[in-house]
Amino acid sequence: MPILSIMRRCARLVVVLTVTLTACAGPQSGPTTTTPAPVAGAVPATIIRPDGPGPFPAVVILHDCSGLGPRSSGAPGRWAKELTRRGYFVMMPDSFTPRGVPDGVCVAGPARGIDVSPERRARDAYAALEQLRQRPDVDGRRVGLMGGSHGGSTTLAAMRASGTDTGEGFAAAVALYPRCATFRGIVYRPLAPLLILIGDKDDWTPADECRKLAEAAAGAGHPVALKIYPGAHHSFDSPNPVRYVATRINPSVPGGRGATTGGHPEAWADSIQQVAAFFGRHLAVVPSRAQENR
Repeated sequence: MPILSIMRRCARLVVVLTVTLTACAGPQSGPTTTTPAPVAGAVPATIIRPDGPGPFPAVVILHDCSGLGPRSSGAPGRWAKELTRRGYFVMMPDSFTPRGVPDGVCVAGPARGIDVSPERRARDAYAALEQLRQRPDVDGRRVGLMGGSHGGSTTLAAMRASGTDTGEGFAAAVALYPRCATFRGIVYRPLAPLLILIGDKDDWTPADECRKLAEAAAGAGHPVALKIYPGAHHSFDSPNPVRYVATRINPSVPGGRGATTGGHPEAWADSIQQVAAFFGRHLAVVPSRAQENR
């Protein structure tokens, strides 16, 4: 992976994950947003930093199938808010817009020849990690990964160990309602501690596949934890009501179309605590009293 240029400190900005970056021009007096034009092969990424000089622990958040464009579910932003208020530096790569699918791939898949698969997006995650490790306001030893749905599946792909791993990747990861069926029939071994959160009524990425993955991994001594929320559907962290959309691409059902999504307030509230505690253990963050009371 090429070494990426160092970004200077900014309160909020958009960067490009390539060898040549558009940098924020020095310290800012308040939150600002800069949107550089993507170039061939570039992946733009929104970064949000807490107040203070750092260095901060960080989390890379991977978006779901709706992307970060005009049709985004908004879930990455909600999680970014929860994490930054707890002292984490957050980076959210946009894997879809520069590859020609700004409206996402929930209903219409990418055109032939365009690869936005979880395996391809895993490389975006590691490009983000490389960049974060070159920032003076980020502690490169304490970088986590998380994502929901398509981003959750990407998290699983990124965290799966192989024979060539160096042990210098993400320190911990959270996968929200991922497609665990991708790893059916194998013993999943993560590179670092992994937490999976999913609802038992999920008809898009069924919880039972994640239960099998977690049980097999744990039985082999690998650090995979799972929590299944009773009564919760896919996207339980959404503020929107539960609804079924017949046009959604869904390999989990006969015919390949139709899935249910919607928020579950109890699961959302508990998932915040689960994620905060998990990253708190593995990224060693101790929130100040002021942060806890915000």
